[in-house]
Amino acid sequence: MTEPSAGRRERKKAATRQAIADAALRLFLERGYDQVSVRDVAEAADVSTTTVFKHFSGKEALVFDQEADREAALIAAVRERPAGQSIPGALREHVLDTWLPLAADPQLPDFVRLVDTTPALRAYAEHMWTRYTGVLGAAIADACGAPHDDPACTALARFVLEVPTLARGQADRRAAVEAIFDILTRGWQPPRPPGDA
Repeated sequence: MTEPSAGRRERKKAATRQAIADAALRLFLERGYDQVSVRDVAEAADVSTTTVFKHFSGKEALVFDQEADREAALIAAVRERPAGQSIPGALREHVLDTWLPLAADPQLPDFVRLVDTTPALRAYAEHMWTRYTGVLGAAIADACGAPHDDPACTALARFVLEVPTLARGQADRRAAVEAIFDILTRGWQPPRPPGDA
């Protein structure tokens, strides 16, 4: 049985997109973002600059190549959660399942440094974070039957999106994520001093 050509085409398109993103990140990490042109990326990925722009809206998007997938996954975590599961519970599960593996990637510190030290990437990341807050807040509001601008829904979205940043430097990232979500679901309790039972 042969695979439909549409499926083959989509796989080839996804492979090309990934090859471009991989080449871009490698070059950005080696040389610095500002020292690499889109033409350099195209040459490294063995495609034309036109092909790069067919897959990516601009140079910054080469660094954040999975942003659309991440946005869709955040919304799906809320909308497609099992019956009876709370919204914070679904988002906790989503962060643990998606962010913990990313946090273990040995390239993550270099990636974070690249973004933090490049004004254009920092601005792009902040814009993306603001957009994620809006779409996640709206999905939470929809699930609760609240208006999209409900401050409680927006606050929950914003706090959830901060969890990876807050947990990043912790020795036990899973425990940090769990502790932060415990605060989101049960409220803040003062930590016990060491040795207190």
